[in-house]
Amino acid sequence: MHAMILAAGRGERMRPLTDHTPKPLLMAGGRPLIEHHLLRLAAAGYRDVVINLAHLGGQIREHLGDGSRFGLAIRYSPEDRALETGGGIRRALPLLGDEPFLVINGDVWCSHPLNPPVMAERDLAHLVLVDNPAHHPAGDFCLIGGRVRDRGADRLTFSGIGWYRPALFRDHADGRFPLAPLLHAAMTGDHVSGEYYRGGWLDVGTPERLAQLDAWLRRT
Repeated sequence: MHAMILAAGRGERMRPLTDHTPKPLLMAGGRPLIEHHLLRLAAAGYRDVVINLAHLGGQIREHLGDGSRFGLAIRYSPEDRALETGGGIRRALPLLGDEPFLVINGDVWCSHPLNPPVMAERDLAHLVLVDNPAHHPAGDFCLIGGRVRDRGADRLTFSGIGWYRPALFRDHADGRFPLAPLLHAAMTGDHVSGEYYRGGWLDVGTPERLAQLDAWLRRT
């Protein structure tokens, strides 16, 4: 039950809000974005959480500490510069154990319960897919019979929530690289399962969508 929150990004689309505040600490519904993830992880039974840090990462470490007030044990994976999704996960592997682990993008909000899926031995990843938002109408992947494909009709959007086996990353050298090529290669070999989540989800990538989430959370 290890989980990782990706929190190292610069948040360019959020500027000027992220010039002095890291994106995970921006407020929505009366609490920082990253706290919504931590509370949901604790409720789902996770105890060990890794957070990667780069841009203004010291503020995140200072705010969250060791995670004990959330019922979690938080460890940090610092990066001199953001290593992108794939590189950030690869760098943090020594902290994530030998079993499949959960990774959540720090700049999404989602009501998914985060219960671990049952992954077949051949599966290197399990992705949560959602309906395509207005700003990403073409989607990312297709879900056919519980298997994720990178080609086909009825495409869905990758939510930024997935479970991964360490083997997906171990053969890649440490450094800066994206996650997508690893996933595409795994899909070609039929090593990626997935699910379609119809509940609440939002890519909190702009000030406008942050304000939208804040207003919605305050109403609920």
